[in-house]
Amino acid sequence: MISFSNINKQYGKQLVFVDASFQLNPGEKVGLVGPNGAGKTTLFRMVVGEEAPDDGDVSVPKKTTVGYFRQDVEEMSGRTVLDEAIAGSGRVGDLHHELEALQNALEDPARFDEMDKILERFGEVQEEYEHLDGYSLEAQAREVLHGLGFPDVQIDGDVGALSGGWKMRVALARVLLGRPDVLLMDEPTNHLDLESIIWLEQFLRDYKGALLMTSHDREFMNRLVSKIAEIDAGEIISYSGNYDFYERERAIRETNQQAAFARQQTMLAKEQRFIDRFRTHAAKAAQVQSRIKALDKVEKIELPKRRVVVQFDFKTPSRSGDQVVVMEDLKKAYGSRVIYDGFSLTVRRGERWAVMGRNGAGKSTLLKMIAGATDPDSGTVRLGASLNMGYFAQQSLDVLAADLTVLEQLQRDFPTDSLGSLRSLAGAFQFSGEDVDKRIKMLSGGEKSRLAMARMLFNPPNFLVLDEPTNHLDLATKEMLVSALKDFEGTMIFVSHDRMFLRGLGTRVLELGGESGTEKEPRVYLGPYEEYVQSLGHEGPGIYH
Repeated sequence: MISFSNINKQYGKQLVFVDASFQLNPGEKVGLVGPNGAGKTTLFRMVVGEEAPDDGDVSVPKKTTVGYFRQDVEEMSGRTVLDEAIAGSGRVGDLHHELEALQNALEDPARFDEMDKILERFGEVQEEYEHLDGYSLEAQAREVLHGLGFPDVQIDGDVGALSGGWKMRVALARVLLGRPDVLLMDEPTNHLDLESIIWLEQFLRDYKGALLMTSHDREFMNRLVSKIAEIDAGEIISYSGNYDFYERERAIRETNQQAAFARQQTMLAKEQRFIDRFRTHAAKAAQVQSRIKALDKVEKIELPKRRVVVQFDFKTPSRSGDQVVVMEDLKKAYGSRVIYDGFSLTVRRGERWAVMGRNGAGKSTLLKMIAGATDPDSGTVRLGASLNMGYFAQQSLDVLAADLTVLEQLQRDFPTDSLGSLRSLAGAFQFSGEDVDKRIKMLSGGEKSRLAMARMLFNPPNFLVLDEPTNHLDLATKEMLVSALKDFEGTMIFVSHDRMFLRGLGTRVLELGGESGTEKEPRVYLGPYEEYVQSLGHEGPGIYH
């Protein structure tokens, strides 16, 4: 269907693709992987014609429709969420809005003279619209928007009133509604809660077209893709299987390549010793020249580039009292919307609470009340003795000094620690080499999240309150974080949509109610997340049949 043949692409001195080839076949679901800057976005942009290779061919059949979900969302305003979702959904969306315009024209007395022409066009558009099943489009749009977490009041409300994260969901809905032949998806789960991620998984499993996507969500990749395309040192290498299979095969390939490299180096050294020893011997001159020519023709095996994930040994926090937080009879409402009504919970030392619930159930509100960032309307939140709290939320990024570099920020925060230990800390959160000299104002959202997390965990508090700590983190950083926090000797309460994080760290589960927060009473599960899932029968509390 879509093929890349011997493509080359270079930006300045940076070689992105070198004689790279790859094919995406009809109906295939492929995960695209590679380090930051490897060329994943460039590959997407080549498919949709926004970039061209320096050499080689990118072939996309003329009648193939392509939907591209990207991380930079354009401005949205002046429509309802429903209309915005329909508007960008491809040909059927265009026809939907043209039919609306023609309907208005038919009712306009000022256009009476054009009535025959308008009626003729109305018939043409209506026929094509019916052929494309357009009359079910609004119902489909509502179904998709509900799946992505929108309540009806939002669906019929002004799209311009939404936050950036919710506009990303609208952009995702538009691409899904178009049902193109090929879906290109760049990190589609970034702004979704767990229930929406699970809905999207099911939608994409049922989707008949081809899918090429990047994702930092291992579970999401494993459940959807049957092939991995890795961009590595300018090449595109394909692996038949899911992400776990790719990791195993890549490790085997790397081991084999290292062994082949070692064998070749031994052979080359042996040949070179012969050449050096007999270079001046007339009797051996022909053999020496023959071996020199043979060596020149040997295709040199390169040592594989190892991706080193720096593990960081976080310091042991001080011991807190047994009761870390005691919440009694909490009440919280926003206008007529009641979030908590008589809620009580005690968090004890060493527990790791995963707070679950749909958007609007009050997860972030609970963490804010614990952290003192917002007050309950009534009731009490009492913190225990000898407590040192670390609170991570997206607002944590606002306290970073924009004009400092990454390393300067760490030096300012920890002036008595050595440069080596601060560089190790930065490396554990994927700031290596020249990355530590980047100014904070130039960092992406994900990079700022990593830096804020690094600052909090260097001298770890004994109570961590984490609101979506894995947003924008890549797989390597997430895995390092889960590994480090498994050995954390303090107490945690966290909100996360990442199942690897939930499974790795959740030893207690607090399940909150539905969108109003009062549809059902909060449920406490005094066991790990995996057992909670088994008892529930689903991975998220907002999913019921």
